[in-house]
Amino acid sequence: MSATTLRPPRHRADPRAVAWWTVQWLILMVPVAGAAVAAYWLLTERPVWLGAVVAVFAAGCLVLAVVAPRAAYRVERWEVTDQAVYTRKGWLTHTWRVAPMSRIQRVDTARGPLQRLFGLADVTVTTASSAGAVKIEALDHEVAAGLAERLTAITHATQGDAT
Repeated sequence: MSATTLRPPRHRADPRAVAWWTVQWLILMVPVAGAAVAAYWLLTERPVWLGAVVAVFAAGCLVLAVVAPRAAYRVERWEVTDQAVYTRKGWLTHTWRVAPMSRIQRVDTARGPLQRLFGLADVTVTTASSAGAVKIEALDHEVAAGLAERLTAITHATQGDAT
């Protein structure tokens, strides 16, 4: 039995992930900010103090849409070794996920419409864990396909019953 050392994963998402995540955040935040401004404009008598609050809120929404993807890119990591799949995510609380090869039951890739536009894909590694699948997000679609093939080959050669 060999000892495995837990260390920070080496790989980041593809750099194009920042643009993809920014678009996702903007799709969410622009309507929220717009609704706040519209509610202020249409449903109030437009007091100046409330206008300032709404303006700060709307600006904060847009700043968050630009800053959050860059922060995520800096902290999210992944790596695949012959023994396990590792991911680390989170800004304030780092969440580590480790899936031993012997526990992997399934490997999937997914590409939504926006991901296809940016040439990206996700790889989802499903295990026998009750904590759910390990997801590696925002990889170049060719890297994701190669990773899925590699994981399939490694898990096929790894002894274990994946339960």
